[in-house]
Amino acid sequence: MRKVNLIFGTVYGNAQFVAETLRDDLQKLGREVQLFQSDELSSFIPPQDETLLIVSSTTGQGDVPDEILPWFEMLKSQAPYLPNLRYGVVALGDSSYDTFCQAGIQFDELLTELGAHRIGRLLKIDACETMEPEVSAKAWLQIWNTQIDIETS
Repeated sequence: MRKVNLIFGTVYGNAQFVAETLRDDLQKLGREVQLFQSDELSSFIPPQDETLLIVSSTTGQGDVPDEILPWFEMLKSQAPYLPNLRYGVVALGDSSYDTFCQAGIQFDELLTELGAHRIGRLLKIDACETMEPEVSAKAWLQIWNTQIDIETS
């Protein structure tokens, strides 16, 4: 079973709570999971033999949260080629804004540019419709988890 590296970017704590919930669920499913704090990301390049899961809220005008922006910018500037990395994204946002879930979308686009392959669909959770984002994320995780170890060609 592939290890999951879990990274979150939060503004008000929702993305962190969702990430912690997903970590707990993945561990219950028998996965090894490492939940990274923002201060552990300065030079982190995701290992390609492990899986990356990003949970991010959106701030400002569709921006990546400040706590993980330096990591996002580092990946963007160093542009490591990651053709064997498989990843997932859970994006939290508010559909009343034009920039709905834009931070998660930016992570998805960056990882695709770096050659990585997304597992399943990008999950967008709308704060206007969902009072408990972890419930939607847990349902999505059940499908996502079954796809982690499926090799792509």
